[in-house]
This record gives sequence, C-alpha cells and structure tokens, in this order.
Amino acid sequence: MLLSIALLVPWVSGALLVALDGRRRAVAWLAVVALAANLAVLGVLAAEVSTWGVAQVVTGGWPVGVGIVLRADALGVAFAALSVLVLLAAAAHEAIGGVRSRTFPGLVVLLSAGLTGLFVTADVFSFYVFFELAMTASYALSAYGGKRRQLRAALVFTAVNLLGSFIFLLSVAGAYRVTGALAMDQVAQRLLTVNPNAAVLIAAGFFTAFSVKLGLFPFHFWLPTVYAGARPAVAAILSGAVANIGSYGLLRFGVALFPEQLRLAGVALVVLGAASIVYGGVMAVARGDAAEMLAYSAIGQVGYVLVALGVGGPVGLTAAVLYSAVNSLNKALLFLASGVRGALVAAAFALGALSVAGVPPAAGFVGKLELFRTGVVAGSAALVVLLVVGSALSLVYLFQVYQRRFWRADPQAVGAASPLAQRLLTAALALLVLALGVWPEPLLAFSGHAVEALLAGNSP
Repeated sequence: MLLSIALLVPWVSGALLVALDGRRRAVAWLAVVALAANLAVLGVLAAEVSTWGVAQVVTGGWPVGVGIVLRADALGVAFAALSVLVLLAAAAHEAIGGVRSRTFPGLVVLLSAGLTGLFVTADVFSFYVFFELAMTASYALSAYGGKRRQLRAALVFTAVNLLGSFIFLLSVAGAYRVTGALAMDQVAQRLLTVNPNAAVLIAAGFFTAFSVKLGLFPFHFWLPTVYAGARPAVAAILSGAVANIGSYGLLRFGVALFPEQLRLAGVALVVLGAASIVYGGVMAVARGDAAEMLAYSAIGQVGYVLVALGVGGPVGLTAAVLYSAVNSLNKALLFLASGVRGALVAAAFALGALSVAGVPPAAGFVGKLELFRTGVVAGSAALVVLLVVGSALSLVYLFQVYQRRFWRADPQAVGAASPLAQRLLTAALALLVLALGVWPEPLLAFSGHAVEALLAGNSP
C-alpha cells in the first residue's frame, strides 16, 4: 500500500501542478508540500523495509512475470528518499526567492515521480519508462530561467542525454532478445546461460548509458556546459538528484544483472574512475569561474563511486553507496549556496567544501574513510595515493572558489542579501552534512543495509 502511495502522491500532484501557474507563490509552495509528503511516505516505507524486509507489488493483480513488479528494498528506497530530499530543498529555494517559470514547480514534482518509480521498479522496461519521464522533466528544467546561457545548456543536455537514452533502449531490447524476459530477477537468471559475448555487449550498452547520465570521464563532455549554464537550483537538481540515476543504475544493473561482467571489468572501471578523479580535479583547479569549478568537481567526485564499484565486494559496494549519498548532498549544498548571498552562506559553503575534500567533521570524511578502507582491503597502495591526491585537489579548487566568492570583492557576488529564509535553508542543508559526519551511524547503517539488499537480490 505504501509503495503505491509513494508513486501516486507525486504523479497526481505533479499532473495537477504542471497545469497551474507556478509563478504564484501558493502554487510554488503546494509543490514543496507535495514533495514533503512524498518524502514522508518514503521515510515510512524505509522504516517498513528496515523492519519487515522487501515490499513488493505486482501491478494490476497479475502474476509475477506478467505484471510489472514494483519492489522497494533498502537500496531503492534510500536513493529515492535522497533524491526527493534534494528536490525538496531546490523547490523550497526557488519558492522563497520567487519562481520564474509557470511550469517549474510541476516539473520538479513530476521529476520526483519519475525518480521514485525508477528506484522502486524491478522491471527493466518500466525502469526505462520512469527513466524517460525523469529525463523529460529534466530537459525542460534545464532551460529554466529562459536566458541564452540556460537555453544553450538545455540544448546540449537534451541532445547528449537523448543519445544516452537511445543506447539504454537498445540495451533493454538486447536483454529482452536474448532472455525473453523483462523482470530483473528473470533477466539475471537467464543471462547466465546466454552467449557471453552478447552479455558483454548488453552490459557495455547499459554502462555507457549510465555513464553519460553520471558524467563520468570520458562521457563528461556535456556536463561543464550544462551545470555551469543552469541556474543554481537546477544545477543542484541535476547533480544531486538526476545524477543518482547513473550511480543507482551502475549498482543495480552491474551487481544484480551483470555480476560476472562487472567482475571482469573491475580493473577497467578503476582506471576510468581514477581518470575522472584526476581530470575533474585538475580542470577544476584551472577554472576561474565558480560554477565551472563546481561542474568539473562533479566529474571528479563521481569517479570515486566508479573506483569503489570496480573494487567490488561488500566493502567496495558499501563505499560506493555511501559516497553516492554524500556526494549528492554535497553537490546540492554547494550549488544552492553558490546562488545565495548574505550571512551564514560562507559557513554553509565552507562545510560543503570540507565535506567534498573529506575533512572532518563533515559527512565527506566518513565517505573518504570508507574509500580508503576499500583501497586497503584491495591491497593497492596506488589506490590509496589516488584518493589522497584527489582529496588534495578538491581542497585546492574549493579553497579557490571560497576565496574568490567570499574573501574578495567579486563583482558577481555584489548585491543585496538573499532572503533570510533562503539562507536558513542553505544553512539547514549544511547542518545535515555536518550532522551526518558527527553522527555517521545512520549513514553507515543505510549503506550496509542497501548493499545487503543488493547482494541478497543477486544470490541464487
């Protein structure tokens, strides 16, 4: 029942809100209320999953294998709740400052519907359907603001990600062609008996599609233009919520559907992740614009997730899940803070910067510790050195952003202070990042349960 409500709330409210004028404050705040209700339902669902285990519904009352299966496990519910939290923060940020487009509130809620469905489906094709719903809303949101810079970002984002969506659809068709099934459990079982070359090609297609969404090197070419060109709230949505599609997809499809291909590609994934970390860090240091620095930072940070996934095993997967969550909050905080002026903002940005660099007591420190643990378990000194270098680069470029934004008289930073409520919202997000670093047990427990659910679904 809760699983159905978690989907119905954003679907119904989003369909209604998108028809209303979102520039009216009442409509903007109705969207915030809808997202808060969705988050509350997901929180209750998470508690139920933690207590009773996986919750599953087959649509239309059909038997499994015929009807579409919706399944809420710890991994899916955690990613759904995290993404909706970021959407809630971004929607409230715009509602306080004044929405500039009639469709913005409704699109954010519809994006919430797409992401929630994507994270709780156990069917490959319905994953694609929710995937496309989320991406369609994202295409429209990327043009929010209507200025030339935003329209250019929207064009690039739409063109590149449509290509990624096409590759994903080809992979879905390939999986159905060789297995004759769409339910993830059935696909995973039947892939064990298909031609290994076909399985590798299908796995490569899914990896490419998710890497494009995530902005991993060398699939990153669209990301700096889009993140730097989008408004801060939209950049927070794209980096803190939509990018979770890539992280979740690599984890769910890699571990549950293609475990053997994931094992064989482990070294290649670590190399690609290392390239993302170094490239993103070096390019961020070389940038002079704060938005561009944060955009290249996003490329580097997702590299840590790929490195942990490449190492694999319970330790590596736990690090990948945990760092995905931390990175989502970090990026949302930094992009939102970059668009706010006045008291409290500098401290909030500093907390986000320390978290990205892995400096205690921010949540990023916990994430970096898990990554270091992954390197130690893998017995790789090179991996540990890579993590140290990546963290040092993060500290350098984020200090540059902080210095230019808050220490110097940056002409772009001159102006009236943002509304107090907007600054308090940014500070509240920073306090959440701080709280998860001071009291990391919930974050560690969430990651552990998510990996247990992932590995349990992969067991025969």
